[in-house]
Amino acid sequence: MRVVLAYSGGLDTSCILKWLQDQYKAEVITYCADVGQGEETAGLHEKAYATGAVKSYIEDLTEEFARDFIFPMFQANAIYENMYLLGTSIARPVIAKHLVEIAKKEKADYICHGATGKGNDQIRFELSAYSLNPNIKVIAPWRSKDWTFKSRTDLINYAKKNKIPISVSKKKIYSEDRNLLHISFEGGPLEDPWQEAPEECHVLTTPVEKAPNTPEYITIHFEKGIPTAVNGKKLSPANLMRKLNELGGKHGIGRIDIVETRYTGMKDRGVYETPGGTILFHAHRAIESICMDREVMSIRDQLTPKYSDLVYNGFWFAPEREFLQAAITESQKNCTGDVRLKLYKGNAFIVGRKSPYTLYDPEVVTFERDDVYDQSDATGFIKLNALRLRIRAAAKKPKN
Repeated sequence: MRVVLAYSGGLDTSCILKWLQDQYKAEVITYCADVGQGEETAGLHEKAYATGAVKSYIEDLTEEFARDFIFPMFQANAIYENMYLLGTSIARPVIAKHLVEIAKKEKADYICHGATGKGNDQIRFELSAYSLNPNIKVIAPWRSKDWTFKSRTDLINYAKKNKIPISVSKKKIYSEDRNLLHISFEGGPLEDPWQEAPEECHVLTTPVEKAPNTPEYITIHFEKGIPTAVNGKKLSPANLMRKLNELGGKHGIGRIDIVETRYTGMKDRGVYETPGGTILFHAHRAIESICMDREVMSIRDQLTPKYSDLVYNGFWFAPEREFLQAAITESQKNCTGDVRLKLYKGNAFIVGRKSPYTLYDPEVVTFERDDVYDQSDATGFIKLNALRLRIRAAAKKPKN
C-alpha cells in the first residue's frame, strides 16, 4: 500500500506520517507544495525521512499558483462574504492538483491530508482530487474511526513516544496558514470573537499604529485584467505578489478580523493578512472602471458572488467555475492600463488610472462648454424613463 501524504512537517502531519505506517503498514511518500509559505519548507526532507517516509517531494508552485489561480480569481474580484479574499481557499486546488499528479507518478492508490472533519479544507482537497482523478482513494485521519487522538496534547505525547522530530511552540497556540496571497490565524484566543486578536498575529502587516507617517505612491500595470508590472518594472506573477506584499505590509494594509460561515455551516472567527491582494483588489476595480462597459460590468458583478462561493467551497475544478471563468476572462479583454495608488496607514487609495482602451471621454463629461453633447437630448430620455412611473402614480389616484 502506497500513500502520498500532503505534508507540512507540523505536528499533525508529522504524527500522521508515523500513524499511516503503524495503522496500514503503508509506504508513505510525503509531498510539500511550496505556495509561498516562506521558511516553513526548510528541513522537511530530513524530517520526513527521519519519520519513515520512503520518498519526499518539495515543489515550488509559487509561479503557477499566482499565474493560474490567484490572478484569474482576481479578474473576477472574488471576495467571500464581502470581506475575505480567499487566500487559503485558492491554494488548496493547486496543492491537490500536484498531490494527485505525484500519486500517479508513484503508482499510489491513496492520498492523505491532515485537514480536520470540521473545516473547509477537507472538502477543498477532496473535491479537487476527485475532479482530477475519479478513482483516487482518500485517507482523512481526523475522520477515521481508527484515529484515537482527541487533542494537541495527545499528538505531542504520540510524537515523544515515537521520537518524531517536531517543534512545538507554546507561544503560538493558534493555527496559521501562510501562502503567497495571505496568512490566516484561527483558534486559541481567537475562538472568543469578543476578544481582540493578540499582537503577535501581525506577521505580514505592520500594525497600523506603527506604519509610516508618510504616504507612498505606486503604479500597477494591467494587461487584460492581469497585473504585470509594479512601478514600471515587469515582474513574474509570484514576484509581483511578493512586491505588493512587501509594499502593503509596510503600510499596514490588508488586515481583517472576521467571523465567516464555513461550508459545513458553522461560524468561525479568523484574522487574515492579505496586503498585496488587498492592493490588487482595489487596483483591478479601478482599471475596470474606465475600461469595462457598464452592462458587462453589471452582469460580471452578478456572477462574482457565485464565483466566490465556488472557490470558497472547493469547486475550482468544477465545470460551473470554468464556465464562469470563460465569461470573466472575456470581460477583461480591454482592461489594460495603469493604476496609481497612495498607500497610507492601512489604506490603498486610488489616485489615478489610465488606459489606451479608456471609455472615459473628457470632452463628453466636462462641466465646461462642449460641442459634442446636446443637453436637450436628456429631456426625451427622462420622459421615456418616467413614463411607467407617471402611469403608476396616476393609477394610484382614486377615479370618479
